[in-house]
Amino acid sequence: MTVADVGPPVDLRPLGRSGFSASGITLGTSSLGRDTRPGDDRDAAAIEFAAAMLHGPYALIDTSNEYAGGRSEAVLGAALARGGSSPGRAIVTKVDRDLSTGIFDRDRVWRSFEESCRRLGVDRLGIVHLHDPVTISFTEAMGSGGAVQGLAELREQGLVGAIGVAFGEVPLLRRYVATDAFDVVLSHNRYTLVDRTAAPLFEDAAERGMGVFNAAPFGGGLLARGSRSGAGYAYGDTTAELRAWVGRVEEICARHGVPLATVALQFSLRSPLVHSTIVGISSTARIVGLERVRLTGVPDECWDELERLPPAPSTIHDTE
Repeated sequence: MTVADVGPPVDLRPLGRSGFSASGITLGTSSLGRDTRPGDDRDAAAIEFAAAMLHGPYALIDTSNEYAGGRSEAVLGAALARGGSSPGRAIVTKVDRDLSTGIFDRDRVWRSFEESCRRLGVDRLGIVHLHDPVTISFTEAMGSGGAVQGLAELREQGLVGAIGVAFGEVPLLRRYVATDAFDVVLSHNRYTLVDRTAAPLFEDAAERGMGVFNAAPFGGGLLARGSRSGAGYAYGDTTAELRAWVGRVEEICARHGVPLATVALQFSLRSPLVHSTIVGISSTARIVGLERVRLTGVPDECWDELERLPPAPSTIHDTE
């Protein structure tokens, strides 16, 4: 595939006040390059897959310093070096704590950024998130010499175009958003058919003109594979009550002739609170499938029936 083969990104919209644009779908790469080594057959296949994403229909590809032990970024970097990317495509990454010590301060942010640049083969990055600050307190992150200072310095020096915070727990994310230090926010598993606890967070972000990424619209598998699949929700086990609730959703979807997975993705895509929905993928065929789902309409009557259901018994219980 060459740049000439590909048009502009589809479904493009401004990502809040960040100065960047995103497609309604962003491709997630948490598993890209896992169990590969440079030069082996799996590595070659992973690079080919990364190239398909970089020349695919969507504007952004989401990765992180720590995904697949750094291999996600390394594979994306190899694909960039081999064939570049189509116009309008870009990589979004995240700075991570030192996995051996848990240190996540200003200096670690800079080292994480430098590691990512080295793997990707770039000097600057567009959007970079503070990722899962679980080993430090909010006060430490925001204080002098803290992780947020490091990110702000990268932006001030023009090495990063926009900064964000990416995490799961909504109460802590709302504290970070309230600082007005960030341009974008990313939450996962908390704005789906099952769990809508991120709605106040996204409303906070909208008031500030921030860009909003909503990750894991399928809840890690349950809303893609269904109530009888044995799939969990949000990296954990599910319950009989939640499976029964999803079963009721499946019945509604069947009555209206649309698959559960289509409705789960469209729930996020149609929301005015979400700029881009991050979907993890592991094959080129999945890109084609996502485009098909993006273009599939869901009848208004289906949404009306879903809204009349009682709240789902979500297995996520964030603490203050």
